[in-house]
Amino acid sequence: MFTGETPDSDCPLFFDFRGLMNRNADSPQLAVPVNKTDHIVGPDTAKVVIVQYGDFECPTCGQAYPAVKMLLEKFEHRLRFVFRHFPLTSHPNAEPAAEAAEAAGAQHKFWPMHDLLFQNQSHLKLKDLHRHAEKLELDLVRFDFELSDQVYRQRVNEHVDSGKRSGVRSMPAFFVNGSIVDVSFGLDHLHDAIHAKLKE
Repeated sequence: MFTGETPDSDCPLFFDFRGLMNRNADSPQLAVPVNKTDHIVGPDTAKVVIVQYGDFECPTCGQAYPAVKMLLEKFEHRLRFVFRHFPLTSHPNAEPAAEAAEAAGAQHKFWPMHDLLFQNQSHLKLKDLHRHAEKLELDLVRFDFELSDQVYRQRVNEHVDSGKRSGVRSMPAFFVNGSIVDVSFGLDHLHDAIHAKLKE
């Protein structure tokens, strides 16, 4: 079973959308549309847009990472992918990792840092983030300053706020063309949702 994590609990826990669905007659919708401040891969013309809320220290987000990469390869130009931060309080390194990704993004290396963080989930302490930045050949003086000064904390908080407004309660959370997809029992549901939208 594909397990997930909740913002108020330790992992691993069942990725439970049932309470959310009971509160809302309709499926939760993305509260903040994709915009120019988002980190995006894929063409503007793509018929399907996936928005993921994720946590770099979350094991289930780590499990989802290679599956998402495979989906992007399979559907290529028909798919657009957006990543937004949702660091859980139960993961002490998740917030700094999110800020590190933003700092890398300011130097045009968001996606390489995104990949490194998911590929090295057991190495997310500050010294590790510095090493990742060094590997990506970032301006290390700028990178270290921006992390220590929490330059991107507000941006990460805005992502979290948009996720909460969208009904996100567990990690990872995926929206396909604005509607949440329940991946409690596997990412096959995400694949099916994409395929269904492509056939519309």
